[in-house]
Amino acid sequence: MARFRVAGIRFDHMHMGDLLRQVHDHPEAEIAAIYDPDPAKMRGAIETFGIPADRVFTDFDACMAAGPYDLAINCAATADHAAVAEALAPHGCNVFVEKPFAASADDARRMIAAMEGTRRLMAINWPLAWVESHVTAKRLIDEGLIGELREVRYYGGNRGPLYHLADKVEVSPEEVERQKPTSWWYKRAAGGGSLLDYMGYGATLGTWYMDGRAPVEITCAVDETPGIEVDQHAVAVLRYDTGLSKIETRWGTFTDPWVTQPQPFTGFTFAGSDGTMVSPDYAAAVRVQTRDRPEVHEIAVDPLPEGRRNGIEYVLGCIDRGEAIGGPLAPDLCLLAQRIVDTAAASAAQKRTLALLP
Repeated sequence: MARFRVAGIRFDHMHMGDLLRQVHDHPEAEIAAIYDPDPAKMRGAIETFGIPADRVFTDFDACMAAGPYDLAINCAATADHAAVAEALAPHGCNVFVEKPFAASADDARRMIAAMEGTRRLMAINWPLAWVESHVTAKRLIDEGLIGELREVRYYGGNRGPLYHLADKVEVSPEEVERQKPTSWWYKRAAGGGSLLDYMGYGATLGTWYMDGRAPVEITCAVDETPGIEVDQHAVAVLRYDTGLSKIETRWGTFTDPWVTQPQPFTGFTFAGSDGTMVSPDYAAAVRVQTRDRPEVHEIAVDPLPEGRRNGIEYVLGCIDRGEAIGGPLAPDLCLLAQRIVDTAAASAAQKRTLALLP
């Protein structure tokens, strides 16, 4: 019998399939249950992982009654993250939230409050936290390779959220257009749009790189496409005491970065007091220049160590060791990042610069 029983709760986000694969491949974990009110959303996972019928639920209470579970994966639509976390908290399971954290900082605080006193962990998973180039960049910044970090630039996105399924299975452009009118990704009330989908990556990992420093004020603009109620392109400028940083999100990149890096490339650019560094998504090396070596040169990425190769492996390890969640998955850090996202969204709506919202 597996040591860790994991439940997959809600299949609104296509990353559920990727996360269940991480559970399936973990030597000490099992998919103990899956739940979604729409059985059609679970069909692919049932077939892929051979999940028996007695572990498949369309009723939440029945799913919880079949527990207990060591970990529950929350892949609801962003606007429902808080309600799902609040529903899970009384059942004694650790909670794994797939990005983004929430639809607002208020919702994020609801989630943190729900977990307080449960003696259980909550982690917010950002898949880019498991990209070797970005982890290597963090090590090099912390070691002082480029001096004091003063500027972080992030460009993130893909062709669009409907162009791929779990395991990055591609969807035809015709099918994407057919799904757009009914997809939650394109509904403002459900937490759709490129800003809420991707700005959290830049805000969260950027805050991690900045060692928890907060910006003073934020200016953001979004595109306004006729017939589409959510943004597909957003640019936020963050003013820190040390200078300006930028987060740009895009649905509609020329290619998906996990297949072929588009131009502009997706990933991070860093400027420090003594050098610069570039960390493209999924790159085999980061590119660096320093005062001692001003020509651009490459440093090979560090391989991810066992226990930190993906979100499920990391969080199950924390549970096993009784260790707090750290880095860009930590709720406190993610709450600051959510405040950055909230301020950017408010700035875009009001078309003016705003101080960081509380």
